[in-house]
Amino acid sequence: MHAWPPEQRLARSLVFALAATTLPAAAGTQADTTWPKRPVTIVVPGAAGGTIDIPIRLLARKLSARLGQSVVVDNRPGSGGIIGTQAALRAPADGYTLLAGNVGPQAINYSAYKHLTYEPSDLTPVTDIIAFPNVLVVNAQSPVRSVADLVAQLRQQPGRFSFGSAGIGQTSHLVGELFKMRTGTDAIHVPYKGSTPATTALLAGETTFQFDNLTQALPHIRSGKLRALAVTSAQRMPSLPEVPTMVQAGFDSFLSTAWIGIFVAAKTPPAVVSQLEQQLAVIMRDPELLAQIREMGGVAGGQPPEKFAAFVASERKRWGEVIQTAHLTLD
Repeated sequence: MHAWPPEQRLARSLVFALAATTLPAAAGTQADTTWPKRPVTIVVPGAAGGTIDIPIRLLARKLSARLGQSVVVDNRPGSGGIIGTQAALRAPADGYTLLAGNVGPQAINYSAYKHLTYEPSDLTPVTDIIAFPNVLVVNAQSPVRSVADLVAQLRQQPGRFSFGSAGIGQTSHLVGELFKMRTGTDAIHVPYKGSTPATTALLAGETTFQFDNLTQALPHIRSGKLRALAVTSAQRMPSLPEVPTMVQAGFDSFLSTAWIGIFVAAKTPPAVVSQLEQQLAVIMRDPELLAQIREMGGVAGGQPPEKFAAFVASERKRWGEVIQTAHLTLD
């Protein structure tokens, strides 16, 4: 065997030592950018079967097929979306926990709560999924058949009737409060942990009316269990062509559109966010998903991150002005 001089033996040892430490590091760096390598969770800050939950479960199935990994929906209802948002932010910022953000916790709460445990900079908006108006509904057994009928009933017996909502600070709550202000009426607010229990209460006759999300209310309207009085969109909805807008019912500038989008923690690696955005962009052009969103009475999203972020910022500003004018606080 050839004997290497001491100097060459030392040099060879250093080369092998560097190779042993450098190669695994390079492999590790490459592995870190390979996303996803395991199941992904989408935190839904609402009840199972609710307005946020239904479209997100449709999205989750499509995303799972695209990624080749399971996509788990984790329902965390309560406190106007705060519980779900906190849960998503407690998870590692690695792209394996997504948040189904919406107008309540990601726009309204920043003005409605003086003491909030998160702020806009904690989250990165990726894209919007669905948007839909609220619809003013009553139980089909109610004698109320128009917005004017409801206003007259509330004025005749102030404080006797009630309206339900998906939770304190949700659009269904604030739109109800605005309705009281605009009509000079009084009604008791009854918050629930999500749209499903709120709608169930209305169906059972426990509450008088509700500004429900169209996605949640539409099946009950079609089955004849709920009566739609008006929608809060600028135009009549194709899914309810016979139902007037609030403006057509006599209430100018009464607009409210709910929306749902995907957010990630702000510290999520940009490469992972980019991969997620690309996958969602493809999914939001899927004909089957688009048809399902239309069937729910919604409008499909799919904006790029920059436009969606600008939209979310404008929503924070708009609802902040409404809350300030109404002198509302939810702390």
